[in-house]
Amino acid sequence: MISLTPDDALLIADIQNDFLPGGALGIRGGDEILPPLLSYMRRFHTHGLPVFLTRDWHPPHHCSFRTEGGVWPVHCVAGSPGSLPPAIFDAPASAVIIYKAIDADHEAYSAFQDTLLHRHLRAIGVRRLFIGGLATDYCVLNTVKDARALGYAVCLLTDGIRAVNLRPEDGRHAEEEMINLGAVPVHVEMLTA
Repeated sequence: MISLTPDDALLIADIQNDFLPGGALGIRGGDEILPPLLSYMRRFHTHGLPVFLTRDWHPPHHCSFRTEGGVWPVHCVAGSPGSLPPAIFDAPASAVIIYKAIDADHEAYSAFQDTLLHRHLRAIGVRRLFIGGLATDYCVLNTVKDARALGYAVCLLTDGIRAVNLRPEDGRHAEEEMINLGAVPVHVEMLTA
């Protein structure tokens, strides 16, 4: 069981239409994590704890797109319907949106890469991050790696992640890597506050 404390924050990666089933880069089962993530958001908001949401926010000719020589289909073009969260994903008005991968020539999987997230977290005294979202083997993994390197304690929301799985075991390997880095696997029923 885990009690929330005043130095905790919730960080949810890339809940955007293009990453959900039917989207340009739809992740199998991505929609299944929305209910637990909404439960986490309600818990954190009720306790007055900060909620951060990341969004891929690509220019139309981003280097990660296959049309530009990258590995992914065109997805999450800034301001497009695919770049937005689904209507069911009702975040609190106080949630802070972190836009990432906004430069055409740079990929950015981590929420910390080329953003002000670390400065913001330090300014409000966050020491532990609860991290979930999409996708386990890319944005979640790289965000957790950077969070640990920056000295944050991390709880990995195992009921709130799904993997792309370009290779069948990518998600499982990513979870193992994050746990080996010190991330504590949790699920929403473990939160006692």
